[in-house]
Amino acid sequence: MADEKILMVMIAVTDMAKAKTFYAEQLGWSVTTDYGKGDHHWVSLALPGGGASLTLSTMHEHMKPGTMTLYFSTSNIEAEYNELKAKGVQVDEVKDDLYGPGSGVKWFQIADPDGNRWQAVQA
Repeated sequence: MADEKILMVMIAVTDMAKAKTFYAEQLGWSVTTDYGKGDHHWVSLALPGGGASLTLSTMHEHMKPGTMTLYFSTSNIEAEYNELKAKGVQVDEVKDDLYGPGSGVKWFQIADPDGNRWQAVQA
């Protein structure tokens, strides 16, 4: 498994229009696929830094909207925080203890319209 990597992460959403607006317009991720509608709709997005894509889905099967916690890294936590806040994203305050008191790893949390949480972590 030396050359294996995560290709995509799928999360359940209830309102695709709200979710797509949040990820594409507020977070600035690029829509690569938008297929279907209603209960059979998915939208894939590419993150600016590359890596695995994120797929939003209304086809929930065993997934429940608002139950995911995902992490993304950023080279400048303060700039990321200020940019998201300026775009109207609800952001928690930057903290410096992701791995426990005194770890010095800065991070903050945001949530999408369904309550799926994202941790932004200083790389």
